[in-house]
Amino acid sequence: MTPQEFFARVGEMLVGRVDGPFNFRLLVQPTVAAILAIRAGLRDARLNRPPFLFWAIFTDRGARHDLLRQGWTDVGKVFIVAVVLDVIYDVMVYRWVYPGQALIVAAVLAFIPYLMIRGPVTRIARRFFLHAVEK
Repeated sequence: MTPQEFFARVGEMLVGRVDGPFNFRLLVQPTVAAILAIRAGLRDARLNRPPFLFWAIFTDRGARHDLLRQGWTDVGKVFIVAVVLDVIYDVMVYRWVYPGQALIVAAVLAFIPYLMIRGPVTRIARRFFLHAVEK
């Protein structure tokens, strides 16, 4: 199997998840991750923490451990549920488990929405909190 065939097959299998069983998770899991990100972003704004950014994990050595722990605490359960549902999907459809694809799907459904939402929510909420304090 050539690399092109491999990636074509992986892409086909990933796209096939949209129409297959458990396709409800494609809406539910990002929604849950977004809700958790909004809650965490509001908490960050109230506690006057810096916005949660993926690159802050690499640049802020002092806060790295706390950021990773906090992010995993918030989105870890959604990520694990995404992996488990994708493994069940693999067994039902392909009669085999593809762990790499399960991790890709879980990252897309859980981590990416969380990372995209938490920082902007903190920034927006901080502006509202500052205006509320000034008045």
